[in-house]
Amino acid sequence: MYLVCGEALFDVFSQRDNPRSSELGFKAIAGGSPFNVAVGLRRLGVESAFFGGLSRDFLGARLRQVLEEEQVDCQHVVSNDAPTTLAMVALDADGSARYQFRGEGCADRQVRLGDLPTLEDPVRGVHVGSYTLVVQPVADTLLALVQRECERRLISLDPNVRLDPAPDIALWRRQIEAFAAHAHLIKASEEDVALLYPGRDPAEVARGWLGPRCRLVFLTHGARGASVHSAHGTWHRPADTSLPLRDTVGAGDTFQAALLGGLARLGAVSPQGLAALDREAIDGLLAHAIRAAAITCSRQGPDLPHARDLIAPA
Repeated sequence: MYLVCGEALFDVFSQRDNPRSSELGFKAIAGGSPFNVAVGLRRLGVESAFFGGLSRDFLGARLRQVLEEEQVDCQHVVSNDAPTTLAMVALDADGSARYQFRGEGCADRQVRLGDLPTLEDPVRGVHVGSYTLVVQPVADTLLALVQRECERRLISLDPNVRLDPAPDIALWRRQIEAFAAHAHLIKASEEDVALLYPGRDPAEVARGWLGPRCRLVFLTHGARGASVHSAHGTWHRPADTSLPLRDTVGAGDTFQAALLGGLARLGAVSPQGLAALDREAIDGLLAHAIRAAAITCSRQGPDLPHARDLIAPA
């Protein structure tokens, strides 16, 4: 089982077909990067639990309902009376998403050190990512968790940099470096690296994250596919272009869930298991994650694939 930690929210899309300029229609879809990863793992047949703050308001209740329907373990959910975060999503012409967050003081941030769970043996891996790495008090809580667990459990990290809820890039850089020091696997987008380290070669940054603890770094390059950096070298796979592109919302979360799900299938959800993977197994993980992300990109919003979608034609 993976414990997936961070935010849960609603992505709110504006509907463009209203003939009156004075009216706006919206479609809201449950999301948040860690929320998506937890759901994505279950859809791929891998046990997951969610550790994050959910509001007691009707939106928070709906998020919990989604988790329960997807069979994500909710025993570590932290309930509170703060409101639910909303992410207003605008899509560019190429399907890329831009976000504005309504989240100050919201429920996903109100996770404190006293809420840290005691983890049982079934939890083999801990995943953290996105803006809950930098907003307080949840950021200190998640850092304490990975510091406590990194010698016993596999730690995976996805920076998923979102400057709207936390515009201080120096803060992001400090926090990502603190979390990366405890991670065994890091997945980042080329855009993330460009924001964190402007002017630096993303491949150089990825290689800098590798070390005695971190054994795999995956970089996603949008329409150009993805690459992996490891002790076996660096290589790249192109994007899967066999499916139509609708939007890219949830693509990175799908990639992450597919990586973690692939490790589970290989029996490698441990620091030792990850370090023992050969080049062929790592390349299989990369190909699997690229295909899964392509399926999500062919759908509206973060509608992550099930295991059957990766076997049968999408």
